[in-house]
Amino acid sequence: MTTERRHLAVVGAGPAGLAGALAAASHGVRVTLLDAGEQAGGQFYRQPATALNARRPQRLHHQWRTWERLRDGLERQVTAGRITHLSDHHVWCVERDPDSPSPSGRAALTVHALWGPAQEDGVTVRADAVLLATGGYERVLPFPGWTLPGVVTAGGAQAMLKGGLVLPGRRAVVAGTGPLLLPVATGLAAAGARVAALVESADPTDLLRHHPAALAAQPGKLAEAARYAAGLARRRVRILWRHTVVEAHGTDRLEAVTVAALDRRGRVGPGSGHRIPCDTLAVGHGMLPHTDLAETLGCALSGTDVRVDGEQRTDVPGVWAAGETTGVGGAALALAEGHIAGRSIAARLHGTVPDPDAWAAAARSRTRLRAFSAALDAVYAPPGRWADRVTDDTVVCRCEEVTAGEVRTAVGELGAGDLRTVKLLSRAGMGWCQGRVCAPAVAAVAGCPLTPSRRPLARPVPLGVLADLPEEDVS
Repeated sequence: MTTERRHLAVVGAGPAGLAGALAAASHGVRVTLLDAGEQAGGQFYRQPATALNARRPQRLHHQWRTWERLRDGLERQVTAGRITHLSDHHVWCVERDPDSPSPSGRAALTVHALWGPAQEDGVTVRADAVLLATGGYERVLPFPGWTLPGVVTAGGAQAMLKGGLVLPGRRAVVAGTGPLLLPVATGLAAAGARVAALVESADPTDLLRHHPAALAAQPGKLAEAARYAAGLARRRVRILWRHTVVEAHGTDRLEAVTVAALDRRGRVGPGSGHRIPCDTLAVGHGMLPHTDLAETLGCALSGTDVRVDGEQRTDVPGVWAAGETTGVGGAALALAEGHIAGRSIAARLHGTVPDPDAWAAAARSRTRLRAFSAALDAVYAPPGRWADRVTDDTVVCRCEEVTAGEVRTAVGELGAGDLRTVKLLSRAGMGWCQGRVCAPAVAAVAGCPLTPSRRPLARPVPLGVLADLPEEDVS
């Protein structure tokens, strides 16, 4: 008598999703790996399009050997039939069957995805468990001129370089806050762009002054930052600590930015502003976790992060989460969390209680990396009172073209006291992105807390796909 192997659906093929899928598959679980990208790797290990025939893609990455291990492991498991990799699949909903609350018996969870060039075809995957490894997205903070062509996010500039082998411009300024700025500036400069300045609103020496233990526990991170800084110095890139971009200038496209110094409270120093000519501004202020699917399932959040236990389990039976969706902390942390989740899922689906000793090394790494991530969050926070510098005529919601002045009117004159009411009174967040991009900025300008918005669908879905459910089935 043959018993069918338990089935895990992993959403996201970045570091956490790959580590989880490989760990589960190597311990006897059948895995379906769904990812929106054409190739595995996620944003961190983003690969050039196959048609570009990149000769040395490893030059775009600083953890290439780790990627090779993940890539080769995935290929082996796919060839062995243990993992089914569904690329170009955009998951829009995960449903839990209330009549099947445990991994035993029939499938407890259903994953709905769109696939194809136009994302008009539906696929349904039924599984005994789901691992959400949906990653994060960049925090976008508006300022006068930020909608000009030539202004891109820091991650967007990096994605253009890694995925398309193209530069967003020839003379760039990289600005904002956070560790991502260093590799972005280094990558642009190495690819031939003239990086006029790296503008960081924080002071990295605060890490040493206020968080020496967390820094000492990660000497590799310190060495990595030093290598980036040395590379920028060789290329004569100016690094302006405790500075910020206060305005972007141009008519049809970006022509220059005004940069000013900040005091310890995040206030712009009087008379410190000066212009830097550029045709590209790559700006980023950290990341936020993607939690749409977790919220739809009813998973509890801790602030903006999906709450998990020591096994990376959410409070919804059959659902695990790992990587940036549980708290932004980088690829190494995502790999550790994904491995723990995969081992836990395999044990639970086999009906046994997991042994934490099986992932002790990953757990120790997770503890250290979470402490380091918390230290980074404390130091590399957006500058204080940045929203006060957003002028009333600055657009904060690009989809609906809602200005900061309209948001402030919704609060000051119409009485809005929360993000949802601001949305209803101003239309901020009602556009195509449904507030995913603008919500942090709208909340800050309005003076409201950034609260999660539980949506039934994580992305737009054609009515025909909804009408046809669940006719196409991959299981």
